[in-house]
Amino acid sequence: MTTFAAGSPGAAAKANAALVARLERLPVTRRLLMIRVIIGTATFFDAYTVLVIAFAMPKLVTEWHLTPAWVGLILSAGYVGQFAGAILFGWLAERIGRLRTLLITIVLFVSMDIACLFAWSGASMLVFRFLQGIGTGGEVPVASAYINEFVGARKRGRFFLLYEVIFPVGLLFAGLAGYFLVPEFGWRALFVVGLVPAVLMIPLRVLMPESPRWLAAKGKFDRADKVVTMLEREAVKEGKPLPEPVARPVTAPATGAGWRDLFRGIYLKRTLMLWALWITVYVINNGLVTWLPTLYRQVFDLPLQTSLLYGWITSAVGVVASVLCALYIDKVGRKRWYAIAFLAATVPLVVLTALGATTATQVVILAPIAYAILQTIAFSLYLYSAELYPTRLRAVGTGFGSAWLRAASSAGPLLVGFVVAGLGIRYVFAAFAVVALIGGVVTIRHAVETKGQVLEELSP
Repeated sequence: MTTFAAGSPGAAAKANAALVARLERLPVTRRLLMIRVIIGTATFFDAYTVLVIAFAMPKLVTEWHLTPAWVGLILSAGYVGQFAGAILFGWLAERIGRLRTLLITIVLFVSMDIACLFAWSGASMLVFRFLQGIGTGGEVPVASAYINEFVGARKRGRFFLLYEVIFPVGLLFAGLAGYFLVPEFGWRALFVVGLVPAVLMIPLRVLMPESPRWLAAKGKFDRADKVVTMLEREAVKEGKPLPEPVARPVTAPATGAGWRDLFRGIYLKRTLMLWALWITVYVINNGLVTWLPTLYRQVFDLPLQTSLLYGWITSAVGVVASVLCALYIDKVGRKRWYAIAFLAATVPLVVLTALGATTATQVVILAPIAYAILQTIAFSLYLYSAELYPTRLRAVGTGFGSAWLRAASSAGPLLVGFVVAGLGIRYVFAAFAVVALIGGVVTIRHAVETKGQVLEELSP
C-alpha cells in the first residue's frame, strides 16, 4: 500500500505515478469481472432500447398510418436525444464522477421506456424517444471511460471489448424480441422488456467503486488509494499474481482543464479524426440496421415476420464479427483493423449497387456482410476514443465523439428514407460505399495506434 498526499505538483506527480503503476499490474479479479457484468447489463438494455423502435416500426406504420417521412423522423428522434445526452453526461461525469452520472442516465432511459408504453401517436413517440435518447446517449461513453480506467494496457483491449460486445448482443436481442413478441403481443411488449435495467440501480451503487483515475484527477488521492488497495487485497485473496509496480514517468493529473482542451495541442487532430470515424461508420450501420426491417416490408412486400427475421440476421452477424474483433484487436492493432474494415466493407456495398438491389435475397446476403465488417469499428470506437484522451478529458472526449455517432445515426435513417423515395434503393448502397471509403482514407492518414500502451503515456 502506498500513502498518497496531495501537496506540491511534484508530490502529486509522484502520487499519480504510483497509482498508475499499481493499477497497471492488477490482474482481472472477480470484482472487475462483476463491474463488467453490471455495466454490461445496463449497456445491453441501452442497445436494446436504441434499436427496439426499428422492430416496432413495421407495426406502427400500419397502426398509426405513418408516412416514410414520419418513420424517418421517429427513428432519428432517439439519436438526436443521444447527441445531446452524450455531450451533457460526458461533461457531467468529469465533474461529479462516473458512478453518479451512470445512475442518472439509467433512471432517465428507464422512465422514458415507461412513457413509450403509453405513446398514442407518431408525435408522442417522437417526443418520448427523444427524451429517452438523452439517457441512452450518456450511458455508454461514461461507462466506457469508467471501465477503461481500471484495466492495464496489455489486457485493456480484450477486457473492454468483451464488455462492449454486449452492445451488439443487445441489438441482436431486440431483433429476437421483435420477431417473437410483436406479431403475438404487439409493439408495446418490446418496451415492457426494456424495463429490466431498473433492477440494476442498487448493485450499481453498492458494489462498484468510483474510478481511481478520476479520483486522482480530482486530487482525491486518499480515496483513490483505498480503491486500489481494495483491488490489490482481493487479488491476493483470490491467489492471483501481483507483481511489483513498475515506475513510469507519469505527470500530475491536470485538474483545471476543460472541454476546450479537446481542440488544443495533440488532441485537436485526435478529436477531428475520431469525429470522422464516428460519423462515417454510424451513418452506414445505423442507417442499415434501423431501416432494413421496414425496407423488407415496404419495398419488397415481405410478410411482417419475414421482415423482422431478415432484420435480425443483420444484427446476428454483427455480434459474431464483434466477438472476433474483441479477441484479436489487441494483436492486430486499432489502426490496422479499422483501415482494413472500412475498405473491405465497400466491396459488398458496391456489389449491391451494381446488382441494383432488386431482390430481398441480394440485400439480406450483402447488406449484413457490410454491416458486420463495420460493426467491428462501431462497437470498438468507445475503446479507441477512451484511449486517446487523458483522464481529465476521457468521458467528455468520448461523449463528444459519440455525440457525432448520434448525429450520424440520426442522419442515416433520414438519408435512406429520402434516397429510397427519390432515387431508389440501389443508390443508398452507393452512397454508403462512398462514406466507407472516406472512413478508410481518414484512418490510414490520421489514426494513432494505441495497442499495448499505458493510458497516461498515450495521453499526457
